[in-house]
Amino acid sequence: MPPLQRNYRYILIFCVACLVVFIFFNFDSGGESESSFSLAGYPGDTNITARVELAEQTYSKVLEKRKKLIKWFGPEEEQIVMFPPNADPWPAYTAWDFFPPAFNCPHEVERIGALGDGGKWICGLSRLADKKDCVVYVFGIDFESSYEAEVLRRTRHCEIWGHDPVQEHFGSHIAGDLQSRTHFTKLQLAQKDESNGDEIPRRTLQSIMRANGHTQIDILKIDVEGWEFETLKSIIQPYLDTNTPLPFAQLHLEVHAWNKKFPEFLKWWEMLEAVGLRPFMSEPNLVYVNYNRQSGTELADYSFLNIKGSNVFLSDSAYTPHVDLDRREDSQH
Repeated sequence: MPPLQRNYRYILIFCVACLVVFIFFNFDSGGESESSFSLAGYPGDTNITARVELAEQTYSKVLEKRKKLIKWFGPEEEQIVMFPPNADPWPAYTAWDFFPPAFNCPHEVERIGALGDGGKWICGLSRLADKKDCVVYVFGIDFESSYEAEVLRRTRHCEIWGHDPVQEHFGSHIAGDLQSRTHFTKLQLAQKDESNGDEIPRRTLQSIMRANGHTQIDILKIDVEGWEFETLKSIIQPYLDTNTPLPFAQLHLEVHAWNKKFPEFLKWWEMLEAVGLRPFMSEPNLVYVNYNRQSGTELADYSFLNIKGSNVFLSDSAYTPHVDLDRREDSQH
């Protein structure tokens, strides 16, 4: 045998031997090695529960970092200024840095509605595409309804119940056939039910749901110009006291931190976390900042996923896979 061929053969034998040794030492036939790496919960894992659990582990680390950040800039909560002035010692933070949207949504995340003011971030809109009992509640309409219009266009059965104490109807974005899946009521979301003659009625979320025959909301969108603190506390506290899941799966909320002290805001935020709400996306309202430059970045949009109980974003049992009607028709011919 020529020397060159003999060398190739030795090289091949050596490579095979190395591969065998690698497999032997890296795969334990008797069980999983303590140092082995698991892909459970990571992208590509089809198990939603595993992905949510991994996201919760990651979020718990953020809670520890928040405590450290408070000690660094405090060390007491009362010493934290929500939005430090442009003056010495120029601490490098704003209030929003203590509350990052660090929870990883287990589905696709996208911003729907208009670019700029009006659009919102949503987790797993595809999960609602064919859901037959899809329910969306909106409080605070104004003239901007591009978000609601896109939800309607991209789902087959979602219906939207809108509420506002000033406006008379949804914005012009919702037109034509889309209007048949909308319902508008002129009222104000409140801590308790009140009706005083000709004044706009005030209703709790629970009483509105009861009147509509709803027990679960897929998406709850709230923009009530600063009243979200008292209103959400009144909504959440009963569920927190009884350790029962909230009746909504996602919360899209504009937070107005006007004149709030850090300890007060922190307590309110920790209430949201305690009941199972996890922020997966946020953005400051830069339109407000641009027109109120003498002020600060007190307004921010947050999107939360409710990780307690069972809902379409946490369980496949409530999920109807989307069917492309055009493709289904083609396959039948």
